[in-house]
Amino acid sequence: MYTAAGKINKQSLIEQYYPLVRKQAFSLKVRLPASIDVDDLIQAGVEGLLSCVERFDAEAGVAFSTYAHQRIRGAMIDELRSRDWLPRSVRRSGRELEQTIRKLEQQLGRSPEEREIAAALDMSLSDYQQLLLDTNNGLIMSYDDMLEDSSHTESAENPASQPENLFGDAELKGLLLQAIEALPEREQLVMTLYYQEELNLKEIGAVLDVTESRVSQLHSQAIKRIRARLGQYN
Repeated sequence: MYTAAGKINKQSLIEQYYPLVRKQAFSLKVRLPASIDVDDLIQAGVEGLLSCVERFDAEAGVAFSTYAHQRIRGAMIDELRSRDWLPRSVRRSGRELEQTIRKLEQQLGRSPEEREIAAALDMSLSDYQQLLLDTNNGLIMSYDDMLEDSSHTESAENPASQPENLFGDAELKGLLLQAIEALPEREQLVMTLYYQEELNLKEIGAVLDVTESRVSQLHSQAIKRIRARLGQYN
């Protein structure tokens, strides 16, 4: 990767790691809306790769390949977040939904069922399920990404209330795992298949014998439950 002068050969670097960039891009693409172009993800990944050259610290004890892998994925996630494709009205509905779930959990002492959440929102079950689809951005991330994403909400105007400013990383991860374990069984399974087995919507639908839309609803509802539970610590 180095020239005769001892400098990083960027072209060589890109050629060596381009297959990794493509793999990361297509891994994300199968979990994203059709409007997202994989070429944009690849471009963001390449830019992330090149940024590694300036940021990499060989004395930190981390291999360049490991660092590059993380930065490539991080650059793609940043690109997706910058698009912010959910309308504000949908985001408001999503926050209202999380608040409703939090209140119901406190009142019932358990995870509320879909029909109970819909009733609390004064919505029909079909309208509620459509709201789940509308508020599910489809972005499937690692547990660490999910923690970070939970802090990138409009509550960012009050940094002191953000979970990561109240707890250390280890404690926050523990809270996240507890929130996942508190999910209804089917939603736990969806999360496991998404995040650990890395299956896409169609594959999970086949496992559960439901449609892709239903999987998307279950994923969205699981995320809302997790955020509602984490939000009680704000």
